[in-house]
This record gives sequence, structure tokens and C-alpha cells, in this order.
Amino acid sequence: MNLTELGYVAGWRLARALPRPVVAAAFRVGADRAHRANGAGTARLRANLRRVVGPDLPEAELDALVRRGLRSYARYWMEAFRLPALSRREILAGFRLDGVEKLAADVAAGRGAVVALPHGGNWDAAGAWVAATGWPITTVAERLRPEAVYERFLAFRQGLGMEILPTHGGERPAFDVLVDRVRAGTVVPLLADRDLSARGVEVDFFGGRTRMPAGPALLAIRTGAPLYVTSMWYEPDAACASLEGPLPLPDPDSAPLDQRVRVLTQRIADGLAAGIARHPEDWHMLQRMWLDQRSTGSDATPPAPITGQA
Repeated sequence: MNLTELGYVAGWRLARALPRPVVAAAFRVGADRAHRANGAGTARLRANLRRVVGPDLPEAELDALVRRGLRSYARYWMEAFRLPALSRREILAGFRLDGVEKLAADVAAGRGAVVALPHGGNWDAAGAWVAATGWPITTVAERLRPEAVYERFLAFRQGLGMEILPTHGGERPAFDVLVDRVRAGTVVPLLADRDLSARGVEVDFFGGRTRMPAGPALLAIRTGAPLYVTSMWYEPDAACASLEGPLPLPDPDSAPLDQRVRVLTQRIADGLAAGIARHPEDWHMLQRMWLDQRSTGSDATPPAPITGQA
């Protein structure tokens, strides 16, 4: 077991073993330490939030926003680590969804739904809530390194009632399985605010160019399922989300498939931007986000829990 895996294991065990107020205070201390140290992840969050709030916000107010953002990110990890120990009642009470009636109608009608998410609030709590509600849910997860960390996250999310598909290396291509699941009436949430690989679709986002995954738009176009964009944030007593949509799908005869995917992905980007602008402190983007930002080695893998930052 290497140090990275050891850190995750310690987080899962300690966060569940200790009383919530004690754990929350420890994670807040870790967030404030990361803020003072101003390491690579904190500096990246600061640059990303500056794009969101614009150039006119005074530096002191931006610094306060970054501190709140790191505390929100720490809260995500703390609550994610504690999720497996919660009862169904506690999971349902710990998350609120504005627009739940839309998703309920989709599931009841057997048509499924595609839900585009930001890296915000607590997406694991959202998935656990869907499963605890009794709705089928399938999503994908990038293979983390080391492999042992990926396997632990896989078991963690499967234990909460989610079906998790690897982005690559599965028995069938993940997209083909998702098409089958949506057509069978499953809720398919997909993180949709970042894909800087060559596969990503270039979009305008807070006045700059970035790339976002084609998957949510392509899946909705392929299946005809409702496509929602989600805003995610924290309230003192719960993780919260609201659904925008369903978004209008481009007419099949209006343009070639790749153009329709670009149009719809831009609509997703616009919806994500609106939600992030309302709750910038709960957008946990500690990695390179825009194409004109310089890449660093720390952008290659997702950030570790906040308590592990120096």
C-alpha cells in the first residue's frame, strides 16, 4: 500500500470512526492550512475563481472566496468518507433536489434521464440519494492511479447503490452500456465540466475557451432521453442541487451529428456556468480548466483530499 492509498484508507476509517463535529473541525483546519500554504491546487482554484467572478472583485474578497472554496472542498471529502456509514434515512435527509418531480416522472415513465453535473457540492451524495430513493443509477469513473485507489473508489460507490463503469478497460465500451441503461429507464449522471483531452468539445465558458466531454450531449441525442444540467452547492444542513431542463435537443435534420453535439455541449456549458456563478465557493475545480492556462504536472490527476495538501 503506497502513501496515496494509505491516505484514502485513513480518511475513510477516521471520518467514520470519530463524531462528525470532530471530523468537520479537522477538515476545516486542513482547508485553512491549504489556504495559507497556497500550494499548486489552491493557486489553481484562485485562478479559476477569478475567471468566474471577473476582474473587478477586490483581491481580498477573492481570497475570502478561495478560503470558502477550500472549506467546501474539504466538506465534500469529509462527507464522502462518511457516506458508507450512513443509514438510508440519513442519506435521504442529507441531500435536497430542486426539480425532483421531473426526474421522478422520467423514471416512472421508463425513459431514463441524462444529468450533466459540475465538480461542485457533493456529487457522491447526489448519487447515493438517487440510489436510496430506489431509482436505478449508472455512471462512469475514470481509472485513478494507483489502481488500488480506483478499486477502493469503485467499491465505495458500488456500496452506495450505484453501478460504476470504467471509462476504458471494461467488457464493453462504457458509452454502449450507457445507451442500454438509459433506454432501460436508468438515471445517468455524468460529470460534464472538464475534458481537456483531444476528445473534448470546445466551448465558451466564462469568457474563455475550454473543452468539455461530448458524452452527455451524445448520449441524449442517441437515446432521445431528457437531458438536464445541474447546479450543485452546499447549505449548512445539506448538499443541494437543482435541475435545469430538459434542454432542447437539436433537430436531427438540422446538422451533422458532430455539429449537433457541439451545439448541445455549449448549452450544457451555459447551464453549468449559470449554476457555478450562483455558488462559486462550491465549485471544486483545483485543476487546469481553460485552454490558455499553462499546464502543470499536478493537473494530470485529480487532487487528493484537502487534508493531504501541504
